[in-house]
Amino acid sequence: MIRVSTKEKIVKAKKLFYMTALVPLLIIFGFFAWFLTIMFEGESPSLILEPKPEFLSQPQEFSLKISDEKRGLRLIIVSVKQNGMDMILTQEVFPFEGLLNAKGVHLYEKKFILDPASLKLAQGSLDLHVQARDYSRRGGGDGNLSMLRHTIILDSIPPSIRAVSRMHNINVGGSGLVIYQTSSDTASSGLFVDDVFYPGFPDSNNSPKGIHHCYFALPHNTNTHPKIRLWARDKAGNCIETSFYYHIRKKTFRRDKMEISDRFIESMLPYFSSFHPIDPDESNIKNFMKINNVLREENDKILYGLRQNTCAERLWEGPWLRQKNSATRAQFADHRLYYYKGEKVDEKFHLGVDLASLANSIVEASNHGRVIYADRLGIYGLTVVLDHGQGLSSVYGHLSRIDVTLGQEVKKGAPLGLTGQTGLAGGDHLHFSIMVNGVYVNPIEWWDNNWIEDNINKKFALVK
Repeated sequence: MIRVSTKEKIVKAKKLFYMTALVPLLIIFGFFAWFLTIMFEGESPSLILEPKPEFLSQPQEFSLKISDEKRGLRLIIVSVKQNGMDMILTQEVFPFEGLLNAKGVHLYEKKFILDPASLKLAQGSLDLHVQARDYSRRGGGDGNLSMLRHTIILDSIPPSIRAVSRMHNINVGGSGLVIYQTSSDTASSGLFVDDVFYPGFPDSNNSPKGIHHCYFALPHNTNTHPKIRLWARDKAGNCIETSFYYHIRKKTFRRDKMEISDRFIESMLPYFSSFHPIDPDESNIKNFMKINNVLREENDKILYGLRQNTCAERLWEGPWLRQKNSATRAQFADHRLYYYKGEKVDEKFHLGVDLASLANSIVEASNHGRVIYADRLGIYGLTVVLDHGQGLSSVYGHLSRIDVTLGQEVKKGAPLGLTGQTGLAGGDHLHFSIMVNGVYVNPIEWWDNNWIEDNINKKFALVK
């Protein structure tokens, strides 16, 4: 038997006493430490303000989201400061609710409108301030503070724009050029023909003057009195429209009756069957109609979309070249009426010029440019599209061979490929089109040196 001395018993008793007394003290100390950590927590509220515009020209709605997961929100102030004045837009004070504000507001979301006119704000810089405090005991009991400041330029005055060029005589189905001047605050500008927008391009030689020029088109089906006006927008979103003098020359286009035979349809269906669905259970004429309508619409959307690839610099020089030793087989905007077995089944406008020469003749670039399309394109067959800069482009369709690559720069007269009868073509020829910002125009004008001199060169000469 092991005997425990009286001294050892006393030591064990003391240890037990100290442990019994220390644990509650540690618990009390831990509780107060936790309590103080909660009461004096140092995490500031989170602030999110959307949007954050650089400029303001009219009433603007803002979305505000403020959160504080720990102590909860105490105070929110949204104000506008300008020229020493402080105008409160919204202010909220939230009550303390529940143990440690557990039932208080921890998430606040609100939309508010900043209306410069109602606040009588002046043009120029202003600051949008957001302040939020929580229920922390920090800061002498005022709580953690979060602040957000966003500087905005108030600008409700639209830019200015005026035509500089004169003598704007435009043919229906033709092209036009207007040279105009904008104020220095202009961010984008151009011209509208009814609802179709044509972008303007700054003149690199006169950029300090705000000189721009804009090529535009009057489509072949333009209404009798189109609304043509210059347009400009500044960085704040202020827009202005203004008219200028122009004269529209009416134009009558040919009607062309075209007989569609089963023999023709059967000869071209194999070509399309490799990339376009041909329904063997449908009649020849129904398959033809799908090609002439559905596929044509898809192809024209692709051509229209190529306007986005235009170069901001002018690439072309002088009149466009016409296919050598070629005869005109179809004119621009011919109104084609399709007949099948004596009945009219469809109608379309031919938005180009068909030029026929010897089979597999060399097709030359009509002007300096850059290849932005070189591939098969549905009804147009093997096709090349050149960008000539500033919204001008040319289309070469029904080729039998393509000799250029995408992105290649070509000079006027450079070979692009050979004529053929790919696509919806009844014989070997070149389908040639010119587009202004994706809108087809009559190539005859661009082939004519006198037209270019009178309608383009003389206008540029006036502003130099």
